[in-house]
Amino acid sequence: MSAPVGGSRAVLYRLGRLRPVGLGIASLLLLVALWELVKWAVPDEGWSVGELRVLPRTTDLAMPHVSEMLSRLFEPLTGSADAEQLWLAVLRAAGTSLRIAGVGWLIGVVVGMVLALGMQRFRIAESAVLPLVILSQTVPLIALAPLVKSWGSKLELGSFTWETWMSVAVIASYLAFFPVAVGALRGLQSPDTIHRELMAAYAASWGQTLIHLRLPASVPYLLPALRLAATSAVVGTVVAEVSTGMPGGIGRMILEFANFASSDPAKPWAPIFGAVLLGLVASGLVALLGAGLGRFRRAEVTA
Repeated sequence: MSAPVGGSRAVLYRLGRLRPVGLGIASLLLLVALWELVKWAVPDEGWSVGELRVLPRTTDLAMPHVSEMLSRLFEPLTGSADAEQLWLAVLRAAGTSLRIAGVGWLIGVVVGMVLALGMQRFRIAESAVLPLVILSQTVPLIALAPLVKSWGSKLELGSFTWETWMSVAVIASYLAFFPVAVGALRGLQSPDTIHRELMAAYAASWGQTLIHLRLPASVPYLLPALRLAATSAVVGTVVAEVSTGMPGGIGRMILEFANFASSDPAKPWAPIFGAVLLGLVASGLVALLGAGLGRFRRAEVTA
């Protein structure tokens, strides 16, 4: 009798693992249905109360049908005979942005972990640094990106040349380090007093306590923070590409394709879809890091 029970539990476990995927697909279908419902129900000129526009215009120029946006992906990028398909151009630009976002994510993770370890080790450092970490996120990226590019171009280290993509990666890391610093700090401070006292009774050093107690305890806090840092790095990359004028990335493509909104209204949505896909891929790749840490994730905490 135990075998069928065990088999049913295994099936329920697999279904539970697939639940986030199902919810994601359902949310996407709901968004598509809502888009088409608004386009069908709202007049072409939208709804206004006096001079205040309550709902946007729903003309084909302002809100193309989802089917038109998807079909446009499989058409040539331009009218040239040898032009590549639009989806391939978007995928290539997204790959460029993904590589830069990956560099920014790595920098952000290193900086965030160093700050978290310092704040956990020294209470005065937490009191002094944590408010500055929070305050740093109030600086608008669109103003900071040109400054970083300008500062980087003035660096002179032998034959080293500061390139535009490096400025973009620094901006991406600026957004990525914050969730890592806060999440890692919460995780490192999460062990119960009885566990810390046990390590003290064993005469464990700070480093031994860190490796055997604090780091394992921080995994449920750190993994969501790493995923959030990955999506933040993508956002920073897209914004920085626009602000610095770096060609080849998905952010620059969004800016360039916006000029076709009146003549080819479905085309500007292609890089937007690419940016969404880029964020999902970045978050998914980071989620794979937690595949081998299942025994530390029994109580994963939302970042």
